[in-house]
Amino acid sequence: MRGWVLPCVLALAAGCATAKTVPQEAPPSPSVDATFEEFEEFSQGAKERPFDPLIGYNRFMFKVNDKFYLYVVKPLAKGYGFLVPEPARVAVDRAYANLYFPVRFINCTMQAKLKGSATELGRFVVNSTLGVGGFFDPARRWFGWEPCEEDFGQTLAVYGMGEGFPIVLPLLGQTNLRDGIAMAPRVLVNPVTYLAGSEANLAVTSGERFNYLSLHIEEYESMKRDALDPYTFMRDAYKQNRDKRIKE
Repeated sequence: MRGWVLPCVLALAAGCATAKTVPQEAPPSPSVDATFEEFEEFSQGAKERPFDPLIGYNRFMFKVNDKFYLYVVKPLAKGYGFLVPEPARVAVDRAYANLYFPVRFINCTMQAKLKGSATELGRFVVNSTLGVGGFFDPARRWFGWEPCEEDFGQTLAVYGMGEGFPIVLPLLGQTNLRDGIAMAPRVLVNPVTYLAGSEANLAVTSGERFNYLSLHIEEYESMKRDALDPYTFMRDAYKQNRDKRIKE
């Protein structure tokens, strides 16, 4: 979201430039995770193609991002995964998710999802204390408090803003005009923006994305492998997934 390299690589796989999913207590399964399974389901059922006036540019940038992922990001993430045990990476993933609590809390409140706001506040207090800064998730394990996954793109949609058209951003990957605009307020409510200088900010956010990618290293290629046209597959899957999350 700030023109970085490593902070942005996750979007190449997930196609989503919005809030990050809070990780589960148990280590992730090596199979395709829920987000990518949703993408596959939606893409198979999609009947309408989105308006795509930038399709020439989008296809070109998709290929650039794809090569960067395959030849730079993936080898580095595999090396990191080899050096750092999976349980440690899962714990770090939870800590990062806890750190970005303000994004979820503010968007739940702006959408009048007060139960979600209360749950997010409770999760943050419990996981920051009993969960040792978020490295563990007792809020989910002991109290059954599931995260409320809301982001600024969803909030803009609730307030009536249309999605615009698809855009593939350098390194950031698949998004649309509305979700691209929504990146700006997320930066403003990101606590790392105010608690650290630019270099520390880059290191913290890069670590978040890189650590997450190391836990889901094969999922992007698993999706792409069976697609006749990888770009339109990712584009349509992204749209369907966002539409579903906005309606929830």
